Amino acid sequence: MADHIIATAAEALEAEALPRLREVHADGAVAPEALPPALCRPAGSKSPARWAYERLIHYIQRFEADLAPGDEVAMAMTGGHSGLLRIQGMGYFDPDIVTFFGTDASGAKAQLIQHVSQLSVLLRALPRPQPEEPPERIGFRLARELEEEDQETGETREDDAPGGTGPQGPDAAPEAS
Repeated sequence: MADHIIATAAEALEAEALPRLREVHADGAVAPEALPPALCRPAGSKSPARWAYERLIHYIQRFEADLAPGDEVAMAMTGGHSGLLRIQGMGYFDPDIVTFFGTDASGAKAQLIQHVSQLSVLLRALPRPQPEEPPERIGFRLARELEEEDQETGETREDDAPGGTGPQGPDAAPEAS
């Protein structure tokens, strides 16, 4: 008998909906519907931190694609007055922590450690501190690392493919007999 997944209705709906992206902008632009392979697999095989990390990379990469050559990506923490963080790195700690590394407006080293349930990020374009140097495009570097990791580990398993039979939610577990 095949394993069955026990999940609440909300988890099942969330897992079904997460791999889709839909955006429409005031200028009529529509976000591309094609997603990177890492974002097409069901969330059930990923921790909430990994899932948030992968989607943040996608958003940062798309944001950077539209930046002027003299700008780099920074982030502001919403809901507070912590200032800006020029993003120079990002990571996660399973199961539920995402972290951002960089420098603040004064150039001081800074790190934000955030629980995924509290995650709210505002991406901003900031002038590069050293205009003569090429811009750092962290989103593209992080996306490339995800692709390389997938190739090294063979992450594209049959049950992880879109429409596969893998777990369907961050808390989904096989049904006990």
